[in-house]
Amino acid sequence: MAGNHTKKILSTDSSNNVSMAPEINESHLLILEDDQGRKEFSLENPVYSIGRDRECNIRLVSQFVSRRHATLVRLPREHNSQSYYYRIVDGDAKGKPSANGMMINGRKMPAHDLKNEDEIVFGPQVRAIYYLLKNTQRSGQTDSSEYDITLINPSMTEEEDIED
Repeated sequence: MAGNHTKKILSTDSSNNVSMAPEINESHLLILEDDQGRKEFSLENPVYSIGRDRECNIRLVSQFVSRRHATLVRLPREHNSQSYYYRIVDGDAKGKPSANGMMINGRKMPAHDLKNEDEIVFGPQVRAIYYLLKNTQRSGQTDSSEYDITLINPSMTEEEDIED
């Protein structure tokens, strides 16, 4: 009986240690430049259609871009089920390629697993830069800058009377 009680305590303690492990919060961001200027998209959905068509999730404004130019697909990372990445694929979700393809980091590619600061060129003056922002925090702890309190002595803020 005492052995079972000890195992129960140990298993409870180990779960507490897991909760103190660092959590990685990732943000996926796509900065887009087209004929209308610069736009920012925070990527959270599992699939995005990219192109000139009004129905696309991410709309590109340029005559050089296909109606359904590319597709972004969110995929889980093998080593971490809570972490994921985006793969960009030329063409629509049904596999029909775009007319002119896309260049990723200067190379024409039909598909690519996006990494931080990858540049995707869809056409002349139409490009996007992908950012993977990582924010590591320990759960159960707060950031010290959140509670930055500067104490000021009231006499320091009062102006001194200067007599001539």
